[in-house]
Order: sequence, then C-alpha cells, then structure tokens
Amino acid sequence: MRPGDGRLIQQGGAVRRYVKFVALGAVSVFALAVAWLAWALNSRPSLEAYRRYVITGSERSGQTSGVRVVFLGVCTLLIDDGETAIMTDGFFTRPGLLRLAGRIRPDQPLIARSLERLGVRSLAAVIPAHSHYDHALDSPVVAEQTGAMLVGSASTANIGRGYGLPEDRIKTVIPGEPLAFGSFRVTFLESVHSPHAFYPGDIKSPVVPPARPGDYKVGDCYSVLIEHGGRTMLVQGSAGFVPGALQGRHADTVFLGVATLGKLGAAYQDAYWREVVQATGARRIVLVHWDDFWKPLDEPLVPMPRLMDNFDNTMRFLLARGREAGVEVRIPSAWASMDPFGS
Repeated sequence: MRPGDGRLIQQGGAVRRYVKFVALGAVSVFALAVAWLAWALNSRPSLEAYRRYVITGSERSGQTSGVRVVFLGVCTLLIDDGETAIMTDGFFTRPGLLRLAGRIRPDQPLIARSLERLGVRSLAAVIPAHSHYDHALDSPVVAEQTGAMLVGSASTANIGRGYGLPEDRIKTVIPGEPLAFGSFRVTFLESVHSPHAFYPGDIKSPVVPPARPGDYKVGDCYSVLIEHGGRTMLVQGSAGFVPGALQGRHADTVFLGVATLGKLGAAYQDAYWREVVQATGARRIVLVHWDDFWKPLDEPLVPMPRLMDNFDNTMRFLLARGREAGVEVRIPSAWASMDPFGS
C-alpha cells in the first residue's frame, strides 16, 4: 500500500456513508410526503354536524309543485315534471384521482345503469353548466342514450362532436335567449368559473375520448335559469359570478355551486351571496358541487378533502347568512327526490 492510500480508503468510506445517509434521508422525506398527501386527501369534514339540513329520500311525499329534482353529485340534476325531463351535466363516470393522471372516457355501462336506476328513458335536453370533465365528460353519452339534445356552449358542442353526436342533436346557446322544453323555459345567463380554475380557455376542436382531463377546458360558463309553472330555479354550477349579471332575474330556489368557496375568503363569499342569492331574491338554496367527485356515486357522498376545500367554513358562512336573510339552506343527498321549491 502506498503512503496516503489508507487515508483515501477512509475518505471513500466516509463518502459512501454520507451518500447512504443522504439517500436514506431522501427516501424518508419522500415516504413522509406520500403519507402526508394520503392523509390530506382523506382528511375531510363530516356531514354529521349538518344532518338536519340534508335532504333525504323520505321527502318525496312532500312534493307539491309538480316538479321533482334528483341530485346526482357535482352539478348533475334530473328535473322532471312527469311529462318532460331535462338534466344538467349528466356526469356519472366520476373517475378516481389516479385515473386522472392518464386519459379518461365515459363509462357507458355505468351511465346506462344510472339512468335505469333513475327510471329515465328519455330526456329533452342535457345541459352542461360549463365544459370541464366533471360536468361535460358524460353529457354526449347521456344525450345519445336518452334521445336528448346536447345544449350548451361552443366548447360543449365540440365535446359532443368528438363523441360522434350528430349535429342535429347539438344546440349552441345564445345567452339570454330562452329555450322551451315542454313546460320548462330555460335561459342561459353569462357567468364565470370560480377563481383559480384548472383548464382555462375554450375547446377549439372535437374532443375524442379517451382524452386527457385538461382537454376538457372550461369554455363559457352559465347560470341556468329554469322556469316552470310560474316558479323559477337557478342552477349556479360554479362558485363564480359576473357582477350585476343576475340583477332583475328572480329565482325561488338557487342550486348553489360551492366548490372551493370555503377557501376563497370572507370578501369573496359576501360578494357571491350578494350577486347570486340576494340578487335573485331566492328564499331557498340547495348546495351543489359540494361533494368529492373522485368517489363513485354508489357510495355515500362526502365533502371534498380539506386540502381542496373547507366545507365547514362554507357551511358556517351560508348558515349565518341564511339565518340573517331568512333563506333556507339545504344539502342534497344522491338519488333523493326533492321538490325544488319546498321540503
């Protein structure tokens, strides 16, 4: 051994020990990060504290307006007067979080089973509030299976074309222009998505499934005003608003999109209430887009994880404002039939 070799061997051993220490540290940090993310994605508020506000199937006997609404998660609503039925969004596939890393497509057998469970054989219209996948992914399939028109923005029309829906089954709306479906009168009013939305922009060409979640860009957003028999409901699919857009429009009930509202701050929450609930004079709000849409619809609905939203904060705000203004606040459960204008 030459002079100095022993020192080099010692130094080499120290380097190996250091590299091993750093590698073990990196693995530990990664494991902790994965564990924290798993916890964060499963840490969510309980509905138990709000049980008295939840609409259940036992309320079917209370229907008096002649219209029934069935909530099906996110902003999917079946609206039926016994002669004509329309549906907002029609989102049933609800791909899990891991599936969103790749390409997604409508689950046609699941959609068919869901419509069968609802007793739906035909719809006059399928109406996406905007074109994100959690609203419009399944809309063309629901339209195809029920004979409905797909009614929405130019971006929604390109989702229909990508699926292969014929042009005579696609209707691109003009905001403010009423459309009639049986006794329902439907008016699309300009709105915007809630702040910090994923996948901004318009869909410029047909989206052919399977496609990436980001291919389902938001497109135009709408507040959907639905009139029937002298009563009116507003479907606000996202917690966004255009100042003044709903002035002069009345709604007895607002189906109020609340996704991410709990994290948007007091000033924004005040403005949202003022521009949507107060502006329309609604006496009842029914929450939509409150649930974790990565969970399947055949499981009990749960709020979004705390990492994504703050449902408790949303409920504190809405219940306080509801008490002050005499506005009823309700949370719908999946598959439960309700009278939209009263319990």
